[in-house]
Amino acid sequence: MLKGLRSSSDSDWFARMETLGAREGSFTRLGNRHSALFINRKQTLIVTFETADSIRRRPEQLPLGHASSAARGWSHLCLIAHSQTWFRDPAVYAHFDSLVDEAFFEDFDQVVFYGAGMAGYAAAAYSVASPGASVILVQPQATLDPAVAGWDPRHSEHRRLCFTDRYGYAPDMTEGAAAVYVIYDPEQTLDAMHAALFKRPFTTMLPCRNLGSDMALALSEMQILPSVLTSAAAGAFDAKLFRSFYRARRNHLPYLRKLLSKLEADGRPYLGALLARNVGERLNDDKFRQRAADLTAQLAMAGVELPQEPAR
Repeated sequence: MLKGLRSSSDSDWFARMETLGAREGSFTRLGNRHSALFINRKQTLIVTFETADSIRRRPEQLPLGHASSAARGWSHLCLIAHSQTWFRDPAVYAHFDSLVDEAFFEDFDQVVFYGAGMAGYAAAAYSVASPGASVILVQPQATLDPAVAGWDPRHSEHRRLCFTDRYGYAPDMTEGAAAVYVIYDPEQTLDAMHAALFKRPFTTMLPCRNLGSDMALALSEMQILPSVLTSAAAGAFDAKLFRSFYRARRNHLPYLRKLLSKLEADGRPYLGALLARNVGERLNDDKFRQRAADLTAQLAMAGVELPQEPAR
């Protein structure tokens, strides 16, 4: 775990989290495989599910929701998996049971659950503890139970975990949510199949084509996840606002490269040339400029000319 990451050792990093929790709320070890960091502030709560690895890959090595909540004086609860556990652990069940017994979530006017991938599964599964919460899921899995998702050959080493006991089938656990938003890439077939299992009347599907197999990384690089969390916590998030945030993809080179490759693979060199020319000039990217020149030359040999670029 955490090999090759910058700065402190595992133990030093966890000690830092314990210090942060002691100063601003609490830090609780949930058995040997999970922890819970709680920052206690105002009556809006952002709940994130993350891995220690993903947190430590950020420059500040703090959970995703930390900066968003701190800037607005909101509370933040982060469930941390020390490895690829899928948060399937009686210690985590017991922690949420205790939060329910203490009416913890009832102290907050607005609650948002967030997670991506494995953590997206967990955010959906444990959202049942806070009826009326908003739930933001990026590329979530519904379950790894072979009886339900045997068509997904991924994560085979984790199928020994039990997905049929408490907090088990994630889509069913969202039934009490006020709203659920599922962000997924329809081009990723298995992810799209999991996403479809979450479809409910209160669920909004947010397809994002050509983002690839690591959507959380792409959205993080676009720097839109904090805006998604804060707008959801403010009660303002919807599909229209997400599309506004998602316009950041127009300046995200990894996305644009995937889009260009898709156009070329689909046999659409004309659109590919237009895209490459636009990106090359707009973002001053030499590789896109070169690809635009190559595609333009190929089209010219076929007797096809691109329109003149609009005057700037």
